Amino acid sequence: MSQHLRGILALLVVTLVWGTTFPAMKDLTAAYSPAWIVFSRFILAALLLSPFLVRASVADLRSGVLLGLLLFVCYVFQVEGLKLTSSNRNAFICGLNVLVVPFLNVWSGRPPERRIWIALALAVAGLAALCWDGSSWTWGDTLALICAISFGLYIKMMEVRTRGATRLMSLTAAQILTVAAAALAWLLLTEVPLHGGAAMNAYWRHTGAGLLATWPSVLYLGVVATAAIISLQSWGQRHASANEAAVIYAFEPAAAAFFAYFWLGETMGMRGWAGAVLLISGMIVSQWNTARPEGALVPE
Repeated sequence: MSQHLRGILALLVVTLVWGTTFPAMKDLTAAYSPAWIVFSRFILAALLLSPFLVRASVADLRSGVLLGLLLFVCYVFQVEGLKLTSSNRNAFICGLNVLVVPFLNVWSGRPPERRIWIALALAVAGLAALCWDGSSWTWGDTLALICAISFGLYIKMMEVRTRGATRLMSLTAAQILTVAAAALAWLLLTEVPLHGGAAMNAYWRHTGAGLLATWPSVLYLGVVATAAIISLQSWGQRHASANEAAVIYAFEPAAAAFFAYFWLGETMGMRGWAGAVLLISGMIVSQWNTARPEGALVPE
């Protein structure tokens, strides 16, 4: 099996695990704010991966910080947009990141192959069938669109930075630590009481009680869905193109619907299943005619 195919399979696993994070995060929403959810999972992952920061090169640390800041921006706009619009619309609009990477290639003078355009069309149609509810455009939709653009940039930057990394796990650890630090700053600026007294005591009692009640979900999100999966994502994108990654990531809403059915009992109608089929078709089409020499890591 070629490294390229292993990279594709790694990104498929990443996308499937991302689908499980929706029911896991649902357990946390009653006890935590969005800022705490992001901080708790990333600080746990950062602690687990901190040994990889020892003797890390300056270049890898710089790349990790840049990727982490961009990933944090994605989380902020997604979560803030979700407050103001439905989860289905948020998922569809954020999923439009599959169009950002090919347009970046066009602007850089490297238009994608025809199969990628076909795969993108199938992926967007699938996302629409899964998530679109037809309401008018809102400010929450605008925030979700900014998230989509940011995540498209993140995918492209991940492709470039991971292939230039000296130690991939050092880059990954720096990235995760950066998201945790940015989330902590977000908490301090917007939520945590900075003065003592009854308000601060009540705030920390509530937070501590929430942690005790939901620690299995926090542990899963931090260890599996963040530390392990972002590490796997970094490795996978080192061996697959950003275009292919964008199409594979478009399968996330279908994966989320699948796990929500078995985990939470949520059902999906015929239109939703049609969307899932279109998304899978896009993933298959994206891999047509992708044969390349073993070890070739250049972008398509």
